Amino acid sequence: MKVVNIISFLIITLFGIGLLSSAAAEAPKEAITSTVDSVLEVLKDKTLSVPDKKEERRGRLRALIKDRFDFGEMAMRTLARHWNARTPEEAREFIAIFSDLLIGSYIGKIEAYTDEKVIYNKEVIRGEGTYASVSTTIVTKKVDIPIDYKVILKNGKWWVYDVVVEGVSFISTYRSQYDEIIVRESYTGLLQQMKKKLDEVNAI
Repeated sequence: MKVVNIISFLIITLFGIGLLSSAAAEAPKEAITSTVDSVLEVLKDKTLSVPDKKEERRGRLRALIKDRFDFGEMAMRTLARHWNARTPEEAREFIAIFSDLLIGSYIGKIEAYTDEKVIYNKEVIRGEGTYASVSTTIVTKKVDIPIDYKVILKNGKWWVYDVVVEGVSFISTYRSQYDEIIVRESYTGLLQQMKKKLDEVNAI
């Protein structure tokens, strides 16, 4: 009887821990709000806006982006039908180049931030609670820009795997472009173009 009670206690305890871990995961909207607000804080920090602080500011922005964006998931979805043909080494190389390219391009655009307002709208959870989308709006003096973040839950944390700006999917756009290059040229040709573009982004 004691053995049965001990086993029952362990099962209940472990199950309870699992429930607590699941419940402790922040909501999708909270996750996006936290990251975007942190990015805005860096952009608003006047001590980092001087020329000799450029690399430090970009380093902080890069760290925030890497902590919320799942570049492995994004890379896989972008290459789509071409992903399974990649060797582990090729996959790692693509993820590295792809993430650096996206981060560099993203930072280059958000550095033009001039105190626009961000409104966090609703979140929609789907796929048995493992997928969600968070709607936001950037309010500028001339126009409102809708931006939706698509996120996936992994190990108790919400990760961005796509960004939809004014109805246009970030991943779908890159998938179409990259597929066309691979079909027209080759996968190697795609990497060469990506590296060239990365050099241009880093030179800014």
